[in-house]
Amino acid sequence: MMRTLTRRDFALGAAASGALLADVGRARAAARPIKLGSLLPRSGFEAQIGQSCQRGVDLARKLLPAMGYAVEVIDADTESKPEVARTRAEKLIRDGAEMLVGAFDSGQTFAIAQVAEQNGIPFVINIGADPAITEQGYKYVFRNFPTSVMLGSHGLARFNDLFAATRTSPKTAVLLIINDTFGQSMLKGINALMPKANLPFQIVETISYDPQAKDLSIEVAKAKAANAELQMVVTRLQDVIIMVREMVKQKYEPMGIISPGSPGMYQTQFMKVLGKYADYAITNIPWLDPKQPLARSFTAAFTKAYPDEVCTLDAGFTFEGFLIGADAYKRAGSAKPQALVEALKATDIKERVMIGGAITFDAKGQNVNLPSGVVQILDGRPTVVLPTENAEAKPVFPVPGWSKRA
Repeated sequence: MMRTLTRRDFALGAAASGALLADVGRARAAARPIKLGSLLPRSGFEAQIGQSCQRGVDLARKLLPAMGYAVEVIDADTESKPEVARTRAEKLIRDGAEMLVGAFDSGQTFAIAQVAEQNGIPFVINIGADPAITEQGYKYVFRNFPTSVMLGSHGLARFNDLFAATRTSPKTAVLLIINDTFGQSMLKGINALMPKANLPFQIVETISYDPQAKDLSIEVAKAKAANAELQMVVTRLQDVIIMVREMVKQKYEPMGIISPGSPGMYQTQFMKVLGKYADYAITNIPWLDPKQPLARSFTAAFTKAYPDEVCTLDAGFTFEGFLIGADAYKRAGSAKPQALVEALKATDIKERVMIGGAITFDAKGQNVNLPSGVVQILDGRPTVVLPTENAEAKPVFPVPGWSKRA
């Protein structure tokens, strides 16, 4: 005998059908690639660093689909200018980008963050350290990179780790620092943190300069005249190459050159151009974790694709930026901005490329699980020397003089 269909039966059936249709909708959405807009300074004075980041983008295109993610990447060049970064971000959104990733430089990143917020489009920061970016109350901005305060505090803490590991204790330092947005925020952080860092040395002179300077002979002469045991630097790429060349020329030989967390001395061009004079430079910086399986796979893929380049944090953090976006889309099952934002807030990626705990974001959209490693150039390659649990080799400090290098 056929049973009469009740209102309750109908409601239950409708609910089940709705759930099924929703599941199908999510599956279809996930199957369609999300359009990720990539913004990097691939030309202009930061071009070499931007191109280093671009390698991470290109590897994301290859590796993420193999990892089960559906992505389509649209590239844009910021030309190393904040105003261009703004217009390119706006164009990417008009061209259909559903999430933005970039942009290495803090000034350019700030401009993109404003565009993303105004248009209600999620923005994942691969690299960009100005603390103000995540202090604006933005709802669509997420950063997987330390602020300059985090870089400074973690970087300064690693000085004592280095001194303990090498049983050294320099008493004085000179600070050479770029005067751009990043450098100014780093200087503010260093000045605030130095009194609390319990370091054995004091900074006897601070020398700032334009990162686009073509001659640093006066600045290096001032540093040499300060007669400090240690040279602390906050640099970009081209300027630190000019700086080291000038140090060799002037026979200025401190115990070592150490950055508390800035680009330049770990990058391929620094080593290619300077050769043996690049060796032993130290940067306290977040770095690829040689003990993480995903990091080893990523590095192997990088080396195969770019045998003449060095795999650095530029490519590592950029790849993680696209991994974060792809992961959020897969979990959201939708490319709608609010769904992506909620998924980004719930990010918890434990298998990663960089040193640190799981990728998660706090209420401000900042990942705080980003410790620094001590990365030293040894035999022409950036090498993790501290902390011990992540290290590939032991640190060398004080460093050999310029004339004593093979």
